[in-house]
Amino acid sequence: MDTPPFKSPGSPVQRQRRKPLYAVRTTIFVAILLATVFVMWTPTNFSIVSVSDHLALLLTPQAPNNSNVPVQQALRIGIVSGHRGNDSGAVCLDSNGKVTLTEADVNFQIASLVQKKLNDRGFQVDLLNEYDTRLNGYRAVAILSIHNDSCEYINDQATGFKVAAALNTRDQNRAGRLLACMVDRYQTDTGLKFHPGSITADMTSYHAFSEIDPDTIAAIIETGFLNLDRAILTQHTDQVADGIVSGLLCFVNNENVEPTPIPTP
Repeated sequence: MDTPPFKSPGSPVQRQRRKPLYAVRTTIFVAILLATVFVMWTPTNFSIVSVSDHLALLLTPQAPNNSNVPVQQALRIGIVSGHRGNDSGAVCLDSNGKVTLTEADVNFQIASLVQKKLNDRGFQVDLLNEYDTRLNGYRAVAILSIHNDSCEYINDQATGFKVAAALNTRDQNRAGRLLACMVDRYQTDTGLKFHPGSITADMTSYHAFSEIDPDTIAAIIETGFLNLDRAILTQHTDQVADGIVSGLLCFVNNENVEPTPIPTP
């Protein structure tokens, strides 16, 4: 068998000439890496999602280049349909004692619309039941539980909505921001007034808050009173859902909003 001809790796002068090319390639690679890390750690982006969220986003297949969905919006959001799968919640009766409406049904109608509207904007949305097993260690950019208040007539002031953020979160600033966004946008879109005076410990210490991952920012909203606000809740459900979506978009997109203090029951 003939011995194959030996190919010289080049003279010392030729090898020396290649070194600048290698150095240029290395410099370009390091510059791109540093630029990526810098963008991920800018204050604006960091206030929206954690570094782990950014890394997960970079490693997840995104929408095609011709899509109109911003890359940032390919994030997970959890929506809890209050009482669903557990009980009826508040029950509305007519004069004969017949059930005409349940809170669980109204919550589900609103939650389903919110899920669809967010899905249409490119978000990954989980529609969860009240005591859903998926809540254990649940991780998302935000989670919101949707409820409604009593069917009983209390007084003429028993109208409006309530929002409370989780008190046991690791990031009270972001929790406060979610609260402020929900209050501002929901009030604007629905015309209902914020009812902070009747927020209870059952809301600020809502059971799901202690079940989810502590890095997941969470809140609970009671979108209205099933007595005086029944018309908007049942006949203009789309408007109610728009208010919730606007609040979540405000939070995720880091939109301008006046801070709302987290109430202490």
